[in-house]
Amino acid sequence: MPAGIEVTKQALDDFKKIQKYMLLAREEKAEKTYAELKEEYLTIKALLQVSGVNLADIDKIKE
Repeated sequence: MPAGIEVTKQALDDFKKIQKYMLLAREEKAEKTYAELKEEYLTIKALLQVSGVNLADIDKIKE
């Protein structure tokens, strides 16, 4: 697998995992945890957008 695709796949996996934790933190009203996760979420989201990934269907947070 080419290096660029590996990086994108890892970012997608991380994006999915972070969204899961963000949704749990929101549900538990863990505001500090949510804020920390959101920073990572925004970084990975920007990386995926620059890579040309369409996030419309996979972005559950919609912020």
